[in-house]
Amino acid sequence: MATGPPEIVVVNRTRVACDGSGGALGHPKVYLEMGEQDFVECGYCDRRFALSAEARAARARGEAVDH
Repeated sequence: MATGPPEIVVVNRTRVACDGSGGALGHPKVYLEMGEQDFVECGYCDRRFALSAEARAARARGEAVDH
């Protein structure tokens, strides 16, 4: 069975939380940190959280976008 590509969620912070957004059918809430990358993927559901263009620009200027 073929599966579709993972969901991409655009965010403005480098730390995100993921619970699978399936309510009772989701997964335990986990907190993910991007570090120096512009994205992070959830190990449970493969959802990808990517920094918005504005957040990437702020990071390039040295402005805080953490947490």
